[in-house]
Amino acid sequence: MVIGALAFAAPVLMAVPVAQAAPGPQWAVVGSAEGTEGLDPALTVAYTLAENAAHVEGVPLYINSGHRTHAEQQALWDQGLATYGSPEEARRWVLPPEESTHVTGRAIDVGPQEGALWLERNGNRWGLCRTFLNEWWHFELATLPGTPCPPMLPDAGHR
Repeated sequence: MVIGALAFAAPVLMAVPVAQAAPGPQWAVVGSAEGTEGLDPALTVAYTLAENAAHVEGVPLYINSGHRTHAEQQALWDQGLATYGSPEEARRWVLPPEESTHVTGRAIDVGPQEGALWLERNGNRWGLCRTFLNEWWHFELATLPGTPCPPMLPDAGHR
């Protein structure tokens, strides 16, 4: 991109394997946004490009929660059971580790709300979509870049 007499290049993103502490593929994307550690490489690249575009437009956007370990998700599930009183009600807000897309590195929770609203309007440019009506912060790769997002589910319990 050329602005006046200055030329700026887009950031270079590259997925490379990293040392593993746990079984399964683990990747790092060089030049990626903060908070993307442990995410699926495609999600990392899509989010990094979206975050860069948001910041160019002056919109704050960041990851509050990305990849979670099985133990971290189990703690959230246990807390949800205690808070909501039943698995059915808890599933509206949190899923057990075996079902969570955060554990597989395929989901992000973003903030602030202004940034999440921007991402909801623009994220499909990179394949990013808000997936649940009750969670303005939760996004996943849910479409091909440049195509419309699928309809949102009422909550995670409907997955």
